[in-house]
Amino acid sequence: MNFFIASDHAGFELKQKVIAALKDTHSIEDFGTHSLDSVDYPDYADQVCRRLNPSENEAHLTECGILICGSGQGMAIRANKFRHIRAALVYNDEITQLSREHNNANIICIGSRTCDAQSALRWIEIFKKTAFLQGRHQTRVAKIGAFTS
Repeated sequence: MNFFIASDHAGFELKQKVIAALKDTHSIEDFGTHSLDSVDYPDYADQVCRRLNPSENEAHLTECGILICGSGQGMAIRANKFRHIRAALVYNDEITQLSREHNNANIICIGSRTCDAQSALRWIEIFKKTAFLQGRHQTRVAKIGAFTS
């Protein structure tokens, strides 16, 4: 599994813990930030979203993004501006699993102020192992990218 990870300053310490836990068993590209200095989260979300090249029709992920900020919400909002991205803000095991099974999410967004490293790592594990159920969900996911105003 290839992980593309980024955080803002609020998520920096959790990002470092996630990288330390995953680096021996996964390919990880760290897009920053690399310190606790204040930064703008959209700049870091953008880098991961531009790097991620998902396949909409595959049930299992070969690569995914991990975005971490204080609440996770800012990263999720920004990431979902990209047509090929389905970023899910997760906050428990069930939501994490459903984000993959029903929504084929390809980026997991985590709030550093709302969870500990153990929870974040558990959600990442659930996210990477859970398959997209396809079927009736495929039609729904296809409509996400088809929106026009």
